[in-house]
Amino acid sequence: MSNSCVTRGIDHVGITVPDLDAASRFSSEALGAIPLYDNITREQEPTKGPAAEKELDLAPGTSLITIRMMQLANGPGIELFEMKGPSQQKPARPSDFGLQHFAVYVDDIEAAAKRFQQAGGELITGPNEMLGPEKGKGNAFLYARTPWNLLSSCSLLPARRTTKRPMICAGGKQRSAE
Repeated sequence: MSNSCVTRGIDHVGITVPDLDAASRFSSEALGAIPLYDNITREQEPTKGPAAEKELDLAPGTSLITIRMMQLANGPGIELFEMKGPSQQKPARPSDFGLQHFAVYVDDIEAAAKRFQQAGGELITGPNEMLGPEKGKGNAFLYARTPWNLLSSCSLLPARRTTKRPMICAGGKQRSAE
């Protein structure tokens, strides 16, 4: 077994959206994301049928229309999926099980709030002072909702966190992230 870390980080987060072009525009305007490539384009036949339903765990009758990978300045990519199906639902609320929000680091929380709203998002709360171990001079967060109803968060952390997150490597051994 290798001594290297089992997981190096998050590569990307996949998000299903009602309109890929509108979500791409929002991601660019609100988050500064840039499109990298499209895995499936509108010019191609949608991916659908029993094989796609099994492979991707899609609800019966769902069509995968288009996929686009977006890149933020740092961190994981955002993979946007436009699908059409007979039983689509709103994203989960924070009280539901599963992925509840995504968060991005920003350099200016006030400007981030303004960009988010100008791009069509809804500010829910904040900017607010961070609490607990993330509390520190200038540290702040906000919660907002994308136009397709996904909860997101922006964090400003000029003061270092007071807790250190260890890296977990092969065999369950920890090593310092710094």
